[in-house]
Amino acid sequence: MKAAYLLGTRSLEIREVPEVPLGHGEVRIRIEAALTCGTDLKVWRRGHHARMLTPPCRFGHELAGVIVGKGPGISDWRTGDRVVAANSAPCGGCRPCQRGQHQLCEDLLFLNGAYAESIVVPERIVRTNLHRIPDGLDFRAAAMAEPLACVLLGGEELGVEPGDRILVLGSGPIGLLAAVVLRSLGARITVAGRGAHRLGVAQSLGVEDVIPVPVDGDLGVVLAHAKALGGFDAVFEAVGQPQAWEAAVQAVRPGGRVNWFGGCPSGTSVRLDTAWIHYGALSLRASFHHTPAMFRKALGLLGAGTIPVDSFVTAEAPLADLPRVFEELDRGGAALKTLIRCGR
Repeated sequence: MKAAYLLGTRSLEIREVPEVPLGHGEVRIRIEAALTCGTDLKVWRRGHHARMLTPPCRFGHELAGVIVGKGPGISDWRTGDRVVAANSAPCGGCRPCQRGQHQLCEDLLFLNGAYAESIVVPERIVRTNLHRIPDGLDFRAAAMAEPLACVLLGGEELGVEPGDRILVLGSGPIGLLAAVVLRSLGARITVAGRGAHRLGVAQSLGVEDVIPVPVDGDLGVVLAHAKALGGFDAVFEAVGQPQAWEAAVQAVRPGGRVNWFGGCPSGTSVRLDTAWIHYGALSLRASFHHTPAMFRKALGLLGAGTIPVDSFVTAEAPLADLPRVFEELDRGGAALKTLIRCGR
């Protein structure tokens, strides 16, 4: 079968690889839809992921498909079932898991390899985070469950109140998905980001206000907007750069909340005004990943048609074109998420 391998910084290769035998409790999924995402783009640019990927390795983590093989011990699943698999599963027994913080599991098992004709899902993920796709939901939409689950957790941890003025920093897929989720909770949303097309998508999604950010990434215009408002009630940071983290803290009102959702490059640091944080009584936190509960919630929302998938998955390409797709994403192409067709 064909599968994409990450070889290093900005290096992808489509390889012909053998299908591995199935172990106890495992299933094989024929991948019908794999989606590109901002995390994959960052990993491609950096050539690795500190927690999930060491090249050369299989690549991609948003997928949906059909079960085409079952290992020993599988009784709850049938060949032909339409399924979506999360890209991780917690152990369930460590201290974070016992506290309900499954995303912080001390032995969190990750799954990568969505850009391929098929994938073997490990037993733990089969037990914990493999789900049937709701009737009427296509593979493309089901594959969005993973990023949506991450955003749902981030929104919950931000503590949204109806009527909140919330700034979403970043107009990529995660930022726009956050805008949809936070707006559904009754917040008034401002999206700040680069790219007239993406800000136009934000407006089409019902975002009340947009702030164009210059090509050089200078966030002065965003801070000026925040100052004129007297500060936002909350900021959802979806850029993953130190300057965006710092700006998020400066953009909230006294008593405001910040969620540093975007992961910065390893080894980077930020400078924060301790007096403002202390006397402003700010609430600062960071969100990471998702939980099985949030993944189930995300799939339910997608099944109910709550998320406008067509606004996010705006391009399509065969697996063979994946290297070109990432080069286009790197240049800031118009596509938010690209559906990668992996079928034979």
